[in-house]
Amino acid sequence: MHISSLYGDYSIGSFGSEAKEFIDFLSDSGFSYWQVLPFCLPDECNSPYKSFGAFSGNPYFIDLPTLYKKGYISKADLDGAKQNSPYLCEFDRLKKERFSLLEKASKNFKDFNKMDKFFEEFPETLAFCEFMALKTANQNKAHSDWTIFTPDQNAFNVWKFVQYEFFTEWFEIKNYANSKGVKIIGDMPIYVDYDSSDLFYNKNEFLLDKNGKPTLVAGVPPDYFSKDGQLWGNPLYNWNKMKQNGYTWWKRRIDFHKKLFDGVRIDHFRAFQDYFAIKPTEKTAKNGKWKKGPRLPFINEIKKSLGDFTVIAEDLGLITDEVRTLVKKSGFPGMKVLQFGFISEENSPHLPHNYENNSIAYTGTHDNNTLLGFVWESSDEIKNKITDYFGVERDKWNECYDNVIKGMLLSPANLTVFPIQDILKYGADTRLNTPGIPKNNWAFRITENAIETVDEKYYYYINKLYGRI
Repeated sequence: MHISSLYGDYSIGSFGSEAKEFIDFLSDSGFSYWQVLPFCLPDECNSPYKSFGAFSGNPYFIDLPTLYKKGYISKADLDGAKQNSPYLCEFDRLKKERFSLLEKASKNFKDFNKMDKFFEEFPETLAFCEFMALKTANQNKAHSDWTIFTPDQNAFNVWKFVQYEFFTEWFEIKNYANSKGVKIIGDMPIYVDYDSSDLFYNKNEFLLDKNGKPTLVAGVPPDYFSKDGQLWGNPLYNWNKMKQNGYTWWKRRIDFHKKLFDGVRIDHFRAFQDYFAIKPTEKTAKNGKWKKGPRLPFINEIKKSLGDFTVIAEDLGLITDEVRTLVKKSGFPGMKVLQFGFISEENSPHLPHNYENNSIAYTGTHDNNTLLGFVWESSDEIKNKITDYFGVERDKWNECYDNVIKGMLLSPANLTVFPIQDILKYGADTRLNTPGIPKNNWAFRITENAIETVDEKYYYYINKLYGRI
């Protein structure tokens, strides 16, 4: 569950008391991990997988009651930000109102010594703040169209406050989670955006022409999610240049995530073996070509500084034997997704009895339908497979939830992960994201009442029963 999906009173989930209450719920239910989505500033479609900065934090997650308690905003400010609905993120309202409120809060901030120390430890986040201030100075144009290269000082100061407050609040939440026996798994998008501080300050690390424009862009070929493939449009890395400097940028990125989380899922891990490259002039991903990635030497290099930090390899999609070998040699656990087990080949590796011990098993991910939605929309043949597999009468497929959860928990997978919608037994109307569809995603939120309907004692019992505690 992403932070944005938490309940609360201010249009989106935040790093407030609700986050600690959710951690209490996890702990009391016998769950020992909470997996989130990327924390970076989301794009215009509210996706956290495309951002102005890989080292940034989403301003909307800053908790308004915390700002009020610190004296940064008034009671009137707080009351004026109350949401209209608790069920969805109010993105349009947030875009219109939230940043101006954070700017007001920044005027009342005084602890500059602590802020300076923070940015000494997080220089890439400071560079992001400067980048956003440069965007302000250039009327928010893409950096390729900039004519002014002096940051807007007010915007720079506001962004520094926003990022400092974001990470200050998050570290308190993470420390609380760890104290309750709950570890946090973050999420790292493999690519960054063209219009980002990451590219602007590291242009030689990307495949760009003499005018600074991408020569090839990222995506994936046609698959289960999209008949035209997915044209993501991200710039691609210049792996030869990165190798020459010892993959310094990637090491900094891994180190950044080590400070924020107890582990991280690296999205689209297969691109380290071979990545899909598309000409920027293409309208779909159909005509892309596979290119050689940095492969095992890169993996071995970044592993040197990992320590006990967990890395999950997102090895979904079009996977070859070479990719499987890379994941195995990396030592990182790969992913198994239950839904794929019933729509792919017979005796699929995504079925629980085939899970390897060194794997992370999911009923579904943020890109999948909910479990109930998946079963509901499946053919009778697939419904029968599911009910037969989990020992449920065929005409009672809508009652298979508890058996599915138990089947996942007793599988050999080291870790099993359930989307919060599947714990709540919610349908397709609560799906978080549909890949390839730019609108109406990322908005789902839980309510406090919904969490209260979950039987914590039951989940603690089955987690203990199957050795998950």
